[in-house]
Amino acid sequence: GILGFYLTNNLVPHIKHYTLRKGICGKDLGKRGTPLAETPIPEALGIAPGTVFLVCLIVCLVGYATSHPIKLLDCNSALLSICFMLFLGFTDDVLDWPWRYKLFLPSVASLPLLCSYDGSTSIVVPIQLRSLLMSGGELTLVGKLACFFITVDENADGAIVNLGLFYLVYMGMLAVFCTNAINIYAGINGLEAGQSYVIGCAVLLHNLIEIQASAGMARENHLFSAMVMLSFVGVTMGLLRHNWYPASVFVGDTYCYFAGMTFAVVGILGHFSKTLLLFFIPQVINFIWSTPQLFKFVECPRHRLPKFNAETGLMEPSTFTCPKAKFRWLKKRPDDTECANMTVINMCLQILGPMSERSLCIVLMGLQVLCCGIAFLTRYYLA
Repeated sequence: GILGFYLTNNLVPHIKHYTLRKGICGKDLGKRGTPLAETPIPEALGIAPGTVFLVCLIVCLVGYATSHPIKLLDCNSALLSICFMLFLGFTDDVLDWPWRYKLFLPSVASLPLLCSYDGSTSIVVPIQLRSLLMSGGELTLVGKLACFFITVDENADGAIVNLGLFYLVYMGMLAVFCTNAINIYAGINGLEAGQSYVIGCAVLLHNLIEIQASAGMARENHLFSAMVMLSFVGVTMGLLRHNWYPASVFVGDTYCYFAGMTFAVVGILGHFSKTLLLFFIPQVINFIWSTPQLFKFVECPRHRLPKFNAETGLMEPSTFTCPKAKFRWLKKRPDDTECANMTVINMCLQILGPMSERSLCIVLMGLQVLCCGIAFLTRYYLA
């Protein structure tokens, strides 16, 4: 992790000159009306931490796979999936892939993980929901209907459900969600790398807790995940130094896809995919709230990031134009002709009011930390 931080921190300033030379750059839309708005910012710098991460991981795997030969298949499938998404992200930054490819290709990238997955396809039902499946030692109506598709463990009194093939489908969808969730929860300096750093630290903490509390293969799975996360947290911290406000580089889709697939890898091969999803609470909320725009039920502009008010120097919710009679449920007043774009970032600005880009990023990272705390509470005390 320390080596990854050092290499990434020193590599990014060199790589950004090459991307600028090739025209892989953009303008910071969050600084319109200021001199910084016209300065080209190097794009796709996620390729630097991604490459360093792969080097660090391969070096770690040389020793790890030798002492843990049973995990060699997991190691190779992890490298294959992450390499595929790193390649896809970089080509997306260069070629600007349509959304249909962004949804399909992560599914293909997850296949090596699903093929090497040899864990259980059962899940533990939350205590609060078990009475829906069994009551008094007998299956309820809901439980009997569920048995047409899944297997309810009657010996466990409905506490365990075997999802079978549906669990593999869920994990494939998890890979698609992780890669795209970070990508759409973005738009201000430091947010993509910042949220990934917080999630990475939460995953690492979860791994360390489980390594102490578990034994056998469960311990080995979390040891593998911790090894991956140490390298990831290190390279992400190195990138965040350059992407923090005011950003000297943009991470691009390259980093978003790389980070998302790395989380999917540790969640699937570490056998804690459900816990991983708890760490993505802000991303889940952002996806659900964004769904009407993403699926074109509501007008969706190309960029939904907050708008910068050059007079006040503060970020404000961005909007889209709509007729008075439409989308009244989104408007503050029925006769408004503009609605705020449906993202958690804009929602935060609507609730808390305009703020600087740096403060906004800190608030959103604070929200991520809070949600990760709720995830630990749910995982260890409520589930």
